[in-house]
Amino acid sequence: MTSKFSGPRSTRTSLEVESPPYESEKDEKAVQDSSNDTKPESSPREKDRRLSEGTNEGRTPTLVGETENDLPRAPTIDIDLEAKPPNNKVTEDHVVDDAFPEASYQTSILSHVDPSTLAWIGSVQYSMVFLPGLISGRLFDLGWFHPILIGASALLVISTLLVAQCKEYWQFMLAQGLATGIASGLVFGGALPVVGHWFHKKRATAYGVVAVGSSYGGTVFPIIIRKLIPAVGLPWTLRILAFILLGHLALANMLVRRRLPPVYVAGGLFNLRAFKSAPYSLYVAASTVAFLGLYTCLTFIDNSGIEAGLSPDFSFYLVSIANAGSGVGRIVSGILSDRFGSLNILIPFTIFAAIFTFIWPHCTTEGSLVAIAVLYGVSSGAFVGLLAAPIAKMGDTSDIGRRTGMLFTVLSVGAVVGPPISGAIYTSSGGYNDVGIYAGITILVSAALMFAARWSALGGFRGRF
Repeated sequence: MTSKFSGPRSTRTSLEVESPPYESEKDEKAVQDSSNDTKPESSPREKDRRLSEGTNEGRTPTLVGETENDLPRAPTIDIDLEAKPPNNKVTEDHVVDDAFPEASYQTSILSHVDPSTLAWIGSVQYSMVFLPGLISGRLFDLGWFHPILIGASALLVISTLLVAQCKEYWQFMLAQGLATGIASGLVFGGALPVVGHWFHKKRATAYGVVAVGSSYGGTVFPIIIRKLIPAVGLPWTLRILAFILLGHLALANMLVRRRLPPVYVAGGLFNLRAFKSAPYSLYVAASTVAFLGLYTCLTFIDNSGIEAGLSPDFSFYLVSIANAGSGVGRIVSGILSDRFGSLNILIPFTIFAAIFTFIWPHCTTEGSLVAIAVLYGVSSGAFVGLLAAPIAKMGDTSDIGRRTGMLFTVLSVGAVVGPPISGAIYTSSGGYNDVGIYAGITILVSAALMFAARWSALGGFRGRF
């Protein structure tokens, strides 16, 4: 496959496994050792390492007259350790989404798959985080929160372990794109309505604190992946991440509880009457449009740094820096929202996110990229942290799960098509200027729709909402 990446090629390191089998000294030592006890059986991790390196060390000949030199060799695997991630890759902002290194797939297991095709794995996974919100929200109102949380947690850990075993594109799409995405959506969609049960005066701050969890994952998980893959290989990296998820999800299942009793709210799974409320309809539209471009900067900021001539090692950490800034934005915006109103704070932060998205393609130095990563992270983090907060004031608390779920299900459309649109614009234009313009405009349109929702709710310009 011909690479579509532009810019200077990075240093390549090949895992050559078709070199001469053994040198004379090694052969002589092997003959001497053959009369001694056999080697102890290798651990599963050591076997994974040997298989990934294409060596036959520790394997026993099975045919009469066969030696280790006669054993079949694995094909040469040419891995670019400093290669740029696919131009269309998706960097998710949720804890689980950041656990999957699509860039590593592109340079190893799925090197034969086109980057734009590979990007659909992450895009489908990301949209699945929001799509089940309709079901999880309705089940939450009916009192099924904890059974769903237990089942989704188990599915999340199991599917992550299954990703470690995947070899083909369709296997990754099923295990990562669909299974982990749906499991993440069921956990995420049920967690936010719980906040509405327990908090009223400081509700926005509570939403911000809950959303910090995804910033934590977006900051730490990429670094863990970066360090573990060279040390233990991709399969064991994913297994370790699965056990990390198991620990976090176990705490969530023990600690998170709903406060109010289950209620049956008329209107069915999808309550169309809720959309007769102008503020709610406008806010759902604003959120959907926002996701068409909100994560474009986060998705491509590391690639843009590499294309500007910066080192891949430095550019890699830009995503973690942005996610760390996002955590700050989520907490600060929550505190401000409890004082001034969620939409009153969400609108200016969304405008700031649009401005920084316009500026991002023109940042070509380390200092400017770090600055834009922090500023964009803070502003976009405020959007994510306050995403569900206005919904609590647009109806009764007993129906908060369904209204939140409908919001997530509708905006999943923007989440699934937004990154591929940005990738297509990059491919056609050959640069990030047009990508930044597209994403910035969509975020500005979202801010305008939020302002219209606020005006409709308050009946004018002044007021706290």
